[in-house]
Amino acid sequence: MQYTLADLLPSVAASFGVQTPGPLPLPPNRDVVVLLIDGLGAELLTRHHEIAPTLAAHISTTLTAGFPATTASSITSLALGAPCSAHGIVGYSFAVPDEGGVRLFNSLRWRFDSATGDDARDPYPPETAQPRTSRVQDLAAHGVEVHYVIPEYQSRSGLTRASFRAPGILHPATTLAEVRAGILAVAGHPDTRSRFAYAYFPDLDSTGHLHGPESTEALAVLREIDAFVADLLTDLPGTCTLLITGDHGMIHADNVIDIDAREALHRGVRLVAGEARVRHIYLEDPAASADALDTWRAELSVHACVASREQALDEHWFGRTPPNPVITHRIGDLLAVAEGRTVLVRPDSEPLESAMVGHHGARTPDEQLVPLISSH
Repeated sequence: MQYTLADLLPSVAASFGVQTPGPLPLPPNRDVVVLLIDGLGAELLTRHHEIAPTLAAHISTTLTAGFPATTASSITSLALGAPCSAHGIVGYSFAVPDEGGVRLFNSLRWRFDSATGDDARDPYPPETAQPRTSRVQDLAAHGVEVHYVIPEYQSRSGLTRASFRAPGILHPATTLAEVRAGILAVAGHPDTRSRFAYAYFPDLDSTGHLHGPESTEALAVLREIDAFVADLLTDLPGTCTLLITGDHGMIHADNVIDIDAREALHRGVRLVAGEARVRHIYLEDPAASADALDTWRAELSVHACVASREQALDEHWFGRTPPNPVITHRIGDLLAVAEGRTVLVRPDSEPLESAMVGHHGARTPDEQLVPLISSH
């Protein structure tokens, strides 16, 4: 059976006795810490197990991130225990209703128009955009004490509010040393009350974006993470289970297509969202989707799989939970999913993203498969 990232927290909840049974067989323990290493792909770890022997030795299974394989979607799937079709964070960016019709919304940064656009937390409240109860809320309601070992800014971010939805004790952490200290602070307590912590480390992802996922720089970060885990396991008490996973893997782009330079791709198009590996295309007239579909397929040929929203939903790309109308209309009228190592960039409107070497989001094993690493 292929487990998904969305199976992890329901299984943690089951290990605490909140619900039974859990999809993954996790043994009960007093405390559980889930550490998300942004960009930790299972295929990367398999190819470079000699660089990360501790991580490789403790792999218990492999999970599928879910579509799209991007941080905002994956973190929400993890926290909610549900796929994109249920929680509605359907990509790095997507369209939301606006006075003028629709407006681009960046769900990772929780901003309008671009990653550096207007703050959307007040006009588009996270708790309204994603109203479902998280599994972390379930744990808190069951009496489990919640902790976060994350960069301080994330505790106030729109994405954290939308996905985890539960207050907790913050242990600010940006470096591996701070993550280690935070995890040990969570696990080192004398009382019998259970604790759950979500911890996060971003550097593997950011380095992979800049230099490529298997660059010297990225592999050096992977080596540092492995040494950190080896050290942490020596001091972690037996009363705490440490679970490590990733939100996605990554590919090195070697076929760059500037979709803004292709005039035909913008005829009848109102908005293009998503990221370089998965594009949401919103049309001026959705009734013209058949013609637009033919145009995008002809232009991108073997470089991308282009499908209608209806096909994507019929084939359960975003998960098997039927989406409600609000979520349905966040998905593009068309979707263009890059194949191989192709990226569909927009240098004028997305200069930072378009300059990246490493990318993720699509459906290759390098992007989709993430390890589940367990201390027990």
